[in-house]
Amino acid sequence: MNAYILNLSCKDKPGIVHGVSGFLLGRGGNIEEAAQYNDPDTGLFFMRVQFTCAQTAQALKTELETFGQSLALQWALHETSKAMPTILMVSKEGHCLNDLLFRTKSGLLPIDVKAIISNHRDFYQLAASYNIPFHHIPVSASTKEQAEAKQIEIIEQEGAELVILARYMQILSNQLCQHLSGRAINIHHSFLPSFKGAKPYYQAHDRGVKLIGATAHYVTADLDEGPIIEQDVARVDHSKTVEDLTTMGRDTESQVLARAVKWHSEHRILINGHKTVIFK
Repeated sequence: MNAYILNLSCKDKPGIVHGVSGFLLGRGGNIEEAAQYNDPDTGLFFMRVQFTCAQTAQALKTELETFGQSLALQWALHETSKAMPTILMVSKEGHCLNDLLFRTKSGLLPIDVKAIISNHRDFYQLAASYNIPFHHIPVSASTKEQAEAKQIEIIEQEGAELVILARYMQILSNQLCQHLSGRAINIHHSFLPSFKGAKPYYQAHDRGVKLIGATAHYVTADLDEGPIIEQDVARVDHSKTVEDLTTMGRDTESQVLARAVKWHSEHRILINGHKTVIFK
C-alpha cells in the first residue's frame, strides 16, 4: 500500500466530505487521518486527508482531475514516503541553519537538504560536516540579478520543493518571490514594524520591551508581510541584557522556524488568501 496526503480547498457546500470519502473508498483507499475547516468569512472549505491506497500516484492524479472538476476543487496529492527536497539560504547568523541541520539529521524533520546557498563563506565547513553542497553566491546591487539567476538555477537543478531563508539577510526581488510563491519560508524577529534595520535587539533593549518573539511566514513580494505560519514570544524584564535578549530571540527564531518547516513538509498548511489554515 502507498501512503498519500490529499489537500484540497473549494467553495463550501454540502457533500464535499462525503464525496471525497466516497472517491477514496471507491479506489480502495483507507483514511488514516482527516481534518477540515470551513472559513465563515470567505465561505471557503479546506481539507487534509492522509490515506493509504494500492493505486499509484499518477493513477490517482488522473482520476482526481475529473473528480476535482465536479466539485471545483483546488487540490494537491503528495506521497508521504518522500522527504521534501529543500534548499537552505543563510547569511552570517547560523543559529537557524544549525538547528535545522541537526533536526533533519536526527530524523525530526521530513526534509532532504539538497544544498546551502549563502552570500558569505562563514558556514561552508558546517555544510561539509553534514556532507551538503555549499554554494557561495555574493550579492551586491550591481550583481543581484545575476546572483538570483544562479540561485534559481540551483533551486531548479535540485528539484527543491521548499526554500528556507534561515536568516538570509538579502531582500529578494519581486521576480524571485513570485518564482518561489508558496514554497519559500522566512523567519525574522517579531519587533517589526518597530525597530527596523540594524541591531533590533539593541533598539528593543533601549526601549525596555517586555516581550520578544519571532515570526515564520511565506515569502511574498510584500516584504515580511506574507501569510503567517507560526509565531512565539518570550517574556523579558529590566534585568535582561542585550546579550540575553539576543540569545533568547535566536532560540525563539529557531523553534518557530522548525515548527513552520515541519508543518509545511508534512503538507499541513493551506493558503487562505493572506492567511494560512494549519491542520496540526
